[in-house]
Amino acid sequence: MKTKIKSGDLVYITAGKDKGKSGKVLKLLKARNKVIVEKVNVVKRHSKPTQQSPTGGIVEKELGIDLSNVMLLDPESNSPTRVGYKLNENGKKMRISKKSGEEI
Repeated sequence: MKTKIKSGDLVYITAGKDKGKSGKVLKLLKARNKVIVEKVNVVKRHSKPTQQSPTGGIVEKELGIDLSNVMLLDPESNSPTRVGYKLNENGKKMRISKKSGEEI
């Protein structure tokens, strides 16, 4: 599935327990239609001691958020915006903000 959001984008959460927060996309899970956003949707998981982490304990990690619940942040006004596409002078397709018309 083609998505308008890429890894490294700044996004705004529009629904769920973290509604109103924003953060950077760490990972895109295309098969599940989800994104992992930095410091958003954080849960605690208990882990057993392993060779990598000999102590084990409680680990905080980010879980995925559905793509329909995030919007890209406009680079100019830092507000949520929809994404459009436009061809530049070289004929290459680029993403633009529908709010300001700026390239993302």
